[in-house]
This record gives sequence, C-alpha cells and structure tokens, in this order.
Amino acid sequence: MNKVKLTIDNIEVEVDEGTTILNAARQIGGNIVPPAMCYYSSLKGSGGKCRTCLVKVAAGSSKDPRPMPKLVASCSTPVQEGMIVENTVNPEVLDTRKSIVEFLLINHPLDCPVCDQAGECDLQNLSYEHGLEQTRFEFEKRTFDVIDIGDKIKLHMNRCIMCYRCVYTANQITDGRVHGVMNRGDHSEISTYIEQAIDNDFSGNVIDVCPVGALTDRTFRFKSRVWFTNPQNAHRDCPTCCGKVVLWLSGDDILRVNARKNHDNEVEEFICNTCRFDKKSLSDWEIEGPTDIDRHSVISQNHYELPVIDQPKKLTP
Repeated sequence: MNKVKLTIDNIEVEVDEGTTILNAARQIGGNIVPPAMCYYSSLKGSGGKCRTCLVKVAAGSSKDPRPMPKLVASCSTPVQEGMIVENTVNPEVLDTRKSIVEFLLINHPLDCPVCDQAGECDLQNLSYEHGLEQTRFEFEKRTFDVIDIGDKIKLHMNRCIMCYRCVYTANQITDGRVHGVMNRGDHSEISTYIEQAIDNDFSGNVIDVCPVGALTDRTFRFKSRVWFTNPQNAHRDCPTCCGKVVLWLSGDDILRVNARKNHDNEVEEFICNTCRFDKKSLSDWEIEGPTDIDRHSVISQNHYELPVIDQPKKLTP
C-alpha cells in the first residue's frame, strides 16, 4: 500500500494512503490526538456526529497547499501527501471544541455523583479537558420518560448524546437489531421498537461502546464505584466469543465483567452475554493479572502493578 507523509501539530508522520487524520494522529499518540465521542474504529459508518474531533487543515496537500476554508472532522477526512494539520496549536480549534462541549452538555444532566459511568466517562473527561467552567444555557433541560429495555441493560435517555455507537454495534454484531433512533431533531431518542427488550447473545456490548452513562449494566448498578474495584484481565474457553474480558473485583466477588479495551478506549473484541452477565464466579475464569490502567485515571487509585524493570545488559569481554 502506498504511504503518505503529513504533518500534525508540527510532527511529521507517515501512514497508509486512505488513513483518516484522526487515525494518523493516533499513530503519533499523546495530546495531539483529537477527542472523539462518536467515532469507533471497528464500527462501519461511525463518526461525523459529535464534531469534537474538528481540526484545521492549514495545507490540503503538496499539490494544492491551500488551506481548507472550514474546520473538518478528523475522523472522516482522509490524509493527503504534504497535508498540514493543526489541532492543539490552533486557537480556533480549541475555542470551537469548547463550544462543542458546551453544546453536548446543554441537555446532559450533571448527575455524575449518582451515575455508574463516573470515573470512566468520556464526556466527563472531555468536559474537564476541553470544556468551559460555566454554561450559558438558561432553559429547562430536555427530559424523556423512563423506558424498560430489559433486565440486563439500563437506558438513561436523559444522558444520551446521540453518538449512534450503540445502534451501529447492534446493527453490525447482533442478529435482529430491535433498537434505534426515534423521532427527529431535538426530540430524537434511542429507543426500542414498540418497547421491546434488547435480548440477544451480544446485546451487552452496547454498554461498552456508550461514551456516557446512557447505557449501563443493571447487574453492576450502584454496587460500587469503579475506583474501589480491582480490574483483572481474565479469559475462559467460550464457544460463542473470544472469552477475553476484564473482571472488576471486590475481594473475591466479581461485580462486573466487560470487554477489554485498547489505548484508544475502544473494545478490542466483543464478548457474549454469557461471559458478561452469567459468569460471576472466580472458578469460571483464568486470571491473567492486573489490567493496564492509565495512571492519570481515577481508576488507578489503589491499583498497583509490578513495574517492568529492564535487566542490565551483560558486557562481553
């Protein structure tokens, strides 16, 4: 495959042709990676909805070095040879991102103290890193009636930011999707058709892809804060899925099971509902060791891992 060279925040990187700006930035890593609330690399069609990943293209390509007139969504814009992209070094991008965060929080309730997603919420992190200290919104927040979608998954539509991740997940990895986006405009909501229960072998994965607390695990609800638990990688021989999970432990009790995520906070391999909801005994699993937690995360509190110590090289005489 042909390679393309571009510059992002004064750092040159070479990526495969057809790569998006966002994924090119992810290959560099660090603070220059634009935030993304709706894009999910393993879900076809995702991206372009939350607008948090907007960046400035200061030069379109070496053949046409003119800047793009408006900020572009990095999750859906392919790279070009000689392209120059500005993210953290561009004041317009940072100011626009603050406005987008303010927009996302217009209807999102500030119920973090009682939300099970607290401590691992992408919107919480986004608001802290890119948001304003106060909001200009003076009107009553949008609210929705409570809908029961089953005994395993709790839907808090009031917290939803309409990222569509759960819809794409159900559409692409499950048989017979029964939920989707109803109505239009400010009345849009995630709901099930004729209030059916979401019940299939992989339905629980909508919990893992939700960036906020709109879809949470009923079996874990209000049991503990994530920073009081001990996450451990584990696996089992499962005939339905990969069987590779993270167990959230309190002593010897398994409070929650979810799929493993990579450094971009995206699920590596989706897991079945049997692994997620039914296997809550340590005897069901082979424990591999502590889950790698970013030390800047609140979950890293009281979570200790043995440091990797480089062995001294033996000098040959």
